[in-house]
Amino acid sequence: MYQYFFEQKAVGDIKKLPKDIQKRIIKKLDFFCSKDPLIFACHLKNYELGTYRFRIGDYRVIFDLEEDRIIILAVGHRREIYK
Repeated sequence: MYQYFFEQKAVGDIKKLPKDIQKRIIKKLDFFCSKDPLIFACHLKNYELGTYRFRIGDYRVIFDLEEDRIIILAVGHRREIYK
């Protein structure tokens, strides 16, 4: 079982989103953590942002993996997150 933790920047990112999108992202993160999260993740080419990403609709969750912990670095809309 994996656990996820938000970096300070990611907390700010998610608070800027509408409440329904926040709930959707948290629900999906819970689902991903109950399984093997790397099945649902994609490797990023630009490691400056992070190592992996989840796709949740039009939103992306950038994260690093440390043993059984997912460290969420950024959350945002797909057109803005990689800039």
